[in-house]
This record gives sequence, C-alpha cells and structure tokens, in this order.
Amino acid sequence: MTAKHLHRVLIYGTLLLAACFFLAPLYVMLATSFKDAEQIRTGNLLSLPHGLNVESWLTAWSTACTGVDCRGLQPYFMNSVAIAVPAVLISTAWGAINGYVLSMWKFKGSELLFGFMLFGVFMPFQVVLLPMSQVLGYLGLSSSLAGLILVHCIAGLAGTTLFFRNYYTAIPKELVNAARIDGAGFWRIFIRIVVPMSIPILMVTLIWQFTNIWNDFLFGVAFSGADSKPITVGLNNMANTTSSVKSYNVDMAAALIAGLPTMLVYILAGQYFVKGLTAGAVKG
Repeated sequence: MTAKHLHRVLIYGTLLLAACFFLAPLYVMLATSFKDAEQIRTGNLLSLPHGLNVESWLTAWSTACTGVDCRGLQPYFMNSVAIAVPAVLISTAWGAINGYVLSMWKFKGSELLFGFMLFGVFMPFQVVLLPMSQVLGYLGLSSSLAGLILVHCIAGLAGTTLFFRNYYTAIPKELVNAARIDGAGFWRIFIRIVVPMSIPILMVTLIWQFTNIWNDFLFGVAFSGADSKPITVGLNNMANTTSSVKSYNVDMAAALIAGLPTMLVYILAGQYFVKGLTAGAVKG
C-alpha cells in the first residue's frame, strides 16, 4: 500500500468513526422506539429490536398520557406547523425586503440602522422575554398562535436581513441602475430582477428559519397557552410525566417524531443549503 492510499484510508476511517459516533444516539433512539417494555428491560441499548413494534409510535402520536397537561404529540405537532409555516414565510419575505433596501436603495443612516439591527443577531433571547410578554399583552395576543408567530418573525428578522443584505451586495449595481433608467420602480426591480436571482439565499433562509422556529423551546414555553404549545413543549411534558413505569420506547418515538420534519428538510434540501452558503450567504 502506497503512502497516498494509506493517507486516504486514514482519512475515510476517521470520517467513518466520527459518523458512527455522532449517529450512535440516533440509532439508539430508533432501535428503542421499536422495542417493547420487556426488550428494554432485558436487552441493552445497542441490541436490535425483535420486530417493528409501532405501538410506541402510535402512543406518542395520539394517545393521552398521564401527568399534568400531557397529551399525545398530535395537537402540539399541528401547533408547530401552524406557527412555523407563516413565521418562516413572513420573516423571510420581510428580511428580503430589508436586505434589498439596505443594499441597493441606501439612504442617510442606512448603515447605522443595519448596525443596530445586527444587535438582534447576538442578543440572547432571554433578554426580551419580559418586554415581549408586555407587548403581546397590549396587543391582545398573549398565549396564542398569532402571538408566537409575531415573536418568531421579530426574533428572526435580524438574521434574515443579514443574510439577504450580504447576498444582495454581490449583485451588480448596473442591473438595478439600468432598470431605473428604463423606468422600473422599487417593487418591479425587486420582483422582476432581484427575487429571481435570490433562489440560493432564499433556500438558506427558509431552511435556517424553519429549523430555528421548529426547534424553539424558550418562546414556546414562555408565550404559549394551553392550546397553543409547540411540539418542543409537548415533548418536554411527555418526557417529564410522572408514571410508575418509565416508557422509554414512547419517549424515543416522540423525540423522533418531533425531530422528523427538520431531518427531512435537510435530507431533501440540504444540497441547496450548502449551495446557498457558498453563493454568498455568509459573505460581507
């Protein structure tokens, strides 16, 4: 074996070990979710299930469980869908318009305004919990899905603006200037020229925002009501329910159900995410 082949074997061997290390928890969760209580008691974490027992998945999805405010994940899942879809679309569109203005229609103080908006990227969200709860109370949106949508739109606005603004600075200004000379206005330039060139960064922002909103727990537990809790809060309630016998298979199935949408998004659209990043999403 030559030195080149040995070097390649070491690289792929290291990558394989790293992949096994990071995928081990996912394997344990998946295997445990298909085991019954007897297999969990007598077996070990790495043993394969004797069969595909889907009873734990059905229990995690729709069957009520014991404990305070603990139900199957179905209502929480639908709440997360109702929150994530409009919040992702609104915050992405809002960030695209902001980035368009701050990069191509600059005005006096635009750079200062952009600098202030960047504080939202680095500010810990715990800081805004109290003022945000007061604002939601004034607007009559406390403990509602609409309130959570508004919170996520505002929380994600700084990041989406940063993505689009840095991407749009790479677009040749000659295109916009030529459109202005031809009589195109603000919205026509944005819709006809800028948006068709924004597909890579649109994919990055949509995936990024969906992941952040779907996996959010802080805002969900702070601003939701009894009928508006997202799936992360529902998963926490199910995992912490008091029971004489701990149902690890149900907990593992519930965790997989909660994480399935984001996993599917990255599996189906992960290549677009990488392409969008390399196309300028983190430049500037």
